[in-house]
Order: sequence, then structure tokens, then C-alpha cells
Amino acid sequence: MIRRVSQAQSLLGLVELPPDKSIAHRAALLAALADGTSRLVNYPSAADPQSTLSCLRQLGVPIYEDAHGILVVEGRGLEGLRAPNQPLDCGNSGTTMRLLAGILAGQPFASTLVGDASLSRRPMERIAAPLRQMGAVVTLTDGHPPLYVQGCRPLRNITYRLPVPSAQVKSCVLLAGLFAEGETTVIESVPSRDHTERMLGLNVVELNGERYLTVQGGMRIPARTWAIPRDFSAAAFFLVAGTLVPDSEIRLPGVGLNPSRSALLDVLRAMGANIQVENERVYGGEPIADLVVRSSTLHGVQVAGTIIPNLIDEIPVLAVAATCAHGRTEIRDAAELRVKETDRIAAMAENLQALGARVEVFDDGLAIEGRCRLRGTTVRSFDDHRIAMAMGVAGLVAEGETLIEGAECARISFPGFWEVLDRLAGRPIPANP
Repeated sequence: MIRRVSQAQSLLGLVELPPDKSIAHRAALLAALADGTSRLVNYPSAADPQSTLSCLRQLGVPIYEDAHGILVVEGRGLEGLRAPNQPLDCGNSGTTMRLLAGILAGQPFASTLVGDASLSRRPMERIAAPLRQMGAVVTLTDGHPPLYVQGCRPLRNITYRLPVPSAQVKSCVLLAGLFAEGETTVIESVPSRDHTERMLGLNVVELNGERYLTVQGGMRIPARTWAIPRDFSAAAFFLVAGTLVPDSEIRLPGVGLNPSRSALLDVLRAMGANIQVENERVYGGEPIADLVVRSSTLHGVQVAGTIIPNLIDEIPVLAVAATCAHGRTEIRDAAELRVKETDRIAAMAENLQALGARVEVFDDGLAIEGRCRLRGTTVRSFDDHRIAMAMGVAGLVAEGETLIEGAECARISFPGFWEVLDRLAGRPIPANP
């Protein structure tokens, strides 16, 4: 699908963002391992979290919606999953594959995890290595999916120091630790998103600048109601769009503001963005608030170091903001972008340069000279939902019309994204975009 986006005069309105898929994946997985029936309020319809549900159903977990649209998951306990009769299709979801692999490593059966073309290019040795240390047999193809897991119960407990900051690897090992003898500890020197340890209720010890997370093998997971907040990563596109497009005001209610996820808010404010945080509260154990963004004048910043893991998914749209800021913005220590759904450093550089931006590329990031005159042209999504949506924001400020090839991939995390952009800009929504 090619989506046409033209320069907007203003963006006005309220956006009901989709639920946070990072939390949703974890809630579904923990509910499946719980003793009893759990309820998931506000579970997203996006493709990635639906892939997690599909895999859990193949593992024998009853999942259905009740009369009120709340997702009901009948937990099987730590011992109740059954062997799948075909490969588990994770679609485009790296979170599904990596976290589920940790659970499957502790099962007394073999499983195969597969994904789409994009997921099949993503590195999986980073989870295979610790799972092998724990006693599971994990086989890959040149370090990539399909991922074959021959489980082992009980697994060996290990202490594992993360070689790179990764919430997915950390979560994989902690979930495998539920099926190990004794205590399994993960050490991270750079904090990454902390949903898994929050949701498992783990104690976190900070020592000499590092975080030690320990899970007890055999720990029972009680059934409960999980309330899923709205996704900050989805809010990011509107925070940038509302800042860049003149005469704009966008309200974003109920956005998750977990400190390990919302670093973009701090970066945009440091650049001069007018973003107000209102009605702060706690929902489902996570801090949330209403955000109001208004048009602002930005200036360039340096972004690097320990903040990067907490805004890694938002860097594509941050790069769009940088094209309109006064001065130079430099983003470093973000090599992880090279192994996402696509090489996001290369993809953003190619697209922004096509629009007229001045971009310097590094192995671990980008430098962008601001106040570029962007002109609409044809750009590519690279089948990456965050690249597609970032280009949608760029199209709102580029002169003329921007054509985004492969724009349908936005549905992976944000069904209806393009219609929301049209509504905010006061444009009629195409019947067949």
C-alpha cells in the first residue's frame, strides 16, 4: 500500500492511543503461566500482541474475550503447557519470539519458532547463548530464525551478565529462570525497560552502578487482572508531529510514562518542545498521565550513552524532529537500531536524504543538520512499522506530497494510524487509502 501524506497547516484534536504492546506481551505470557484465570483489560488488537496470543493458544492455553471485551486467559501453571503440533508463528514480533523462547526452554518438549521475512533476519544468538548455558538445546540458522528449542526441566540456574542492553534478552532469561533450580540472576550495566521485573514483582539490587535481578525457580504466578496502559511509543509520533506542525495542539490521554520507556519526553523537552504532563496517576502498576503537546521551536541536542536503551524505538521519529530543529543533532551509541525490523539507521538516512535532509551516518547512529527544507517525494517503509509512521510525520512538514511505500505495516503496532493523522489534519479519511 502506498500512503499519500501532504503538508499540514495544523494538527488539532485528541488521540486515543493503542495499548502498550510491550506490557501486553508480558501480561499474556504471565497469565498463561499463572495458577488460575486472569483478565487482561485493554489488550491491543495490533498484529504483534495478537501473535503472542496465537502462539499461546497453540500451546494449549484457553484464551477468549468475555461479554465486556476483556481478554480472559485460563492459566496452565508452570507445568501445564502442551507441545505444539506445528511451528509457532511469531509473525513480525521479536518480543514474542525472544520471550516465549525463555518459557519453552523450560518445557519437556520440543518447539520451533518461526516468523515473517523481517523477523527471520533478526539476531537470535543473543538469547540462544544463555538458554544453552541453562541446559536447553537451541538451534538457529546462521544465528537467525527459525529457532528450534528442545526444552529441559529443570533448567540450570545461572548468573548472566547482559553483553548488550536488551529488555528482551533480560526477560527471556528471567522467564527461563522460573523453570530452573534455585535462583537465576541477570546483571545489567545499562538499565533497559523494566516491565518484566515489575510484573514478576522481583527485587532489584543496585550495586556499583549495575542492576541485579533475581528470580526464584518454581516461583508461582498468581492469577490477576492486568490493566494495560496506552503506548508511549505510539505517543511519540504525535509528540513530534504536534511540536513540528504550526498552530497545533494534540491531547494524548492515559499514556504510560514508565521511566524506562519515556526518555523521548525528556529529550524533546530539552530540545524546547512544549509538552505538558497532566493528571499523573498509576494504572495497572504503571505510571500514566495525560500529555498535551503544542507547536514549538526546537534546537539540536546530543543524545548518547545510558539514555539510548530507554528511547531506542523512538529514535526514527526523533530523527524527523531533528530535521526541523535549529542546529545539529547527533545520536550515538544506538547500534542496536541496525538489528531491528530493518536497519533503522540506514533506512532513516536514506528516507530523510530523499526528502532533502542533511544526514551523516555512523556505525552507531546519525547526525542531522537541522532547519532543512524537506520536499515531498517517494520514501520506503522497509516493512518496518516505526519507519513507516516516522515518514508519515515527516510528510506532515515536507512541502508538497510524500508517498510512503509499504505503509500498511503500521498496523503491526498501531491499527488506524493513518486515519488518525488525517483526522488531526482536518482531512477527509480516504475510503480506500
